[in-house]
Amino acid sequence: MIRPDSPCVALCSTALGDEVCMGCGRTFFEVANWVCLNDVEKEAVWQRLEAHWAAQGLPAPWQK
Repeated sequence: MIRPDSPCVALCSTALGDEVCMGCGRTFFEVANWVCLNDVEKEAVWQRLEAHWAAQGLPAPWQK
């Protein structure tokens, strides 16, 4: 599977004050700092997000 540059699906709720984005599942910190994260840090986020969505029996939003 090829991933996009970012998990963002343009439904960001962290801008509205949520600690975790309802669109992609990243934390406020991860959303705000995505461009500054190194490849290892991004991979950890990708792995956590993919596991999060899979545990709910759902495809990750960027895979739809």
